[in-house]
Amino acid sequence: MNEDGSRMGSEDMDSDSSETVPTEQSGDSTPAGTDESTPDDNSAETAGVEGEETASDERTGPDGRSEPRERDASAEQSMPGVPDPDEGDGSEVPADVQKYARFQKMDGAQYDRVNEFLRDRTYITAREWAIARLCSDFRTETGVEMTKIGENLPELVPFMTDTYTPQAVNQARSSFEDKIRTAGATFLYGAMCDFFTAEELDDVMYEATEVAKFLLEVEGVDLSVEEELEAEERISTVMRDVRDASKELREDEA
Repeated sequence: MNEDGSRMGSEDMDSDSSETVPTEQSGDSTPAGTDESTPDDNSAETAGVEGEETASDERTGPDGRSEPRERDASAEQSMPGVPDPDEGDGSEVPADVQKYARFQKMDGAQYDRVNEFLRDRTYITAREWAIARLCSDFRTETGVEMTKIGENLPELVPFMTDTYTPQAVNQARSSFEDKIRTAGATFLYGAMCDFFTAEELDDVMYEATEVAKFLLEVEGVDLSVEEELEAEERISTVMRDVRDASKELREDEA
């Protein structure tokens, strides 16, 4: 997977049947065998209708001459299919959505490849990852703007192709939180139960750190070398303390 996310891909293949979310779809919805360029078989009929309409605009006067028929003024004022420019199209994108550039490095990426990458390395899905980040960025003093996130999801995240309801946004955020807590407990237990040696635990931490840094970089977070080294040192220090504390605990129980 390249840094710009161009190798990532489109549909959510989340196997968790308990989650009810919109299905990401792609491709042309035109049925196979349907000719989009339908020939004008009704041209003769259309010509007849047009002739009737033209004729209806005239009437015969007392002297037998054709006189123009008065048009319905209300019909001219009413123009079906032509929107009123004063009303707008109702599809204006909020300014903060237009400026949002968290996932701009993944422009052109497809959902299923993003999902595949995450499933190979984490417990979360692509939609859970994207929505969890959006919930952090669109948090206000009164809560998370879930309606705004769901209605503008395709504009906010390049690899998302459908809008979500506020309930679906909340469900994805809740699923992300549950998985992080479960994964954290699993990892911490693995570190404390003496299953890994100190060297093996360092390898696990290194791999996990690399994946986390990559995801942050894809989101647009620029990490300097000094920041990366400092973060790795803090994590290593914490894990050594956890290992030492768990060792003392096991010895006390023995």
